[in-house]
Amino acid sequence: MKQIKGGVTAAKGFEAASTAAGIKYKDRTDMALIYSQAPCAAAGTFTTNVVKAAPVKWDRQMVEGGHPVHAIVVNSGIANACTGEEGFGYCKETAEAAAEALAVPAEAVGLGSTGVIGMQLPIEKLKKGIEALAEKKNASIESGTQAAKAIMTTDTCEKELAVQIEIGGKTVTLGGMAKGSGMIHPNMCTMLAFITTDAVIGKETLQKALSEDVADTYNMISVDGDTSTNDTVLLLANGMAGNPEIVYGSGDYKLFSQALHTVNEYLAKKIAGDGEGATALFEVKAVGCQSKEQAKTLAKAVVCSNLTKAAIAGHDANWGRILCAMGYSGAQFNPEKVDLFFESRAGKIQITRNGTAVDYNEEEATRILSQPEVTATVDVKMGDEEAAAWGCDLTHGYIDINADYRS
Repeated sequence: MKQIKGGVTAAKGFEAASTAAGIKYKDRTDMALIYSQAPCAAAGTFTTNVVKAAPVKWDRQMVEGGHPVHAIVVNSGIANACTGEEGFGYCKETAEAAAEALAVPAEAVGLGSTGVIGMQLPIEKLKKGIEALAEKKNASIESGTQAAKAIMTTDTCEKELAVQIEIGGKTVTLGGMAKGSGMIHPNMCTMLAFITTDAVIGKETLQKALSEDVADTYNMISVDGDTSTNDTVLLLANGMAGNPEIVYGSGDYKLFSQALHTVNEYLAKKIAGDGEGATALFEVKAVGCQSKEQAKTLAKAVVCSNLTKAAIAGHDANWGRILCAMGYSGAQFNPEKVDLFFESRAGKIQITRNGTAVDYNEEEATRILSQPEVTATVDVKMGDEEAAAWGCDLTHGYIDINADYRS
């Protein structure tokens, strides 16, 4: 596997475009298009929030209906959530407008929206935006990057990655883009992610690969504990690489899954590290666990702890907060056996041994915790299983952003 430059346009046959439709923002692009020259098998995973945005309902219907997919239209600024029948009607109108502009069936158009909840979409602006997107779409790497920028809301940077593998003597490419900064919490988080591949792979196999991987990537991140109404991950495969079809459970499937995991984990970590107001990506590794589930539960509990996140923001090795979070996680372990380490590019330091503090240097700990990427490793000494979760520090910037988000 090798990483290559690009995102959603890296795979053969995929094009992208972006435009400024003036949906909410006045000074930036706010609509994006992903388009495949060939029909795609589509897989998807969606928010677990009972309150689901209209585009989530539309995409679920599309994925579950088994329709080949040609395009995804995404807008930022307005989430089209809690908008009733009118909002779902706008999904239909958007898909129909895209279908006309791209000469594809309306059921072949996926949708994504992100932004303010409760506002109706300015549908005429979207329709004009679609016309512009259809005219501008192309397969350049830059178009993919600009599309990734167009779906940002409070994000501070675009998020994209592409990798290549070889299957049956053919080069297979996977590329993805994502957005997410706030309202991010495990169980599909307002995060959107779109992954494209030119692999030959059946729809059911594609769905299994995505569903299996989401549990260890997007569902292991948290910024603020709020599970969004709009979370969507769509994975499209157009088969243009010409490889032998990937069969579930085969060696080729494992290789494809590893590549998909690389893309998903990278995007998930970029989302976590770009949390609203954040200054650091905070990774938590739970090791020495009895089961994978125990490891995931412990890692999630620590990464979701507001007190721990605030300590990371203050570069304070307040390890008691970490053990406290582990203790209320619901996972069983012996607190008198826990070792804790902090690590960053500035070094690694042990903070506790068997549940009590070691004689560590506070200044060294602060230096390690002052880096833009910080890892806490907790070893419960019960087995060989491990898991990682990702979040960010909690700063006053989070309040500043969300106190006046609608204005």
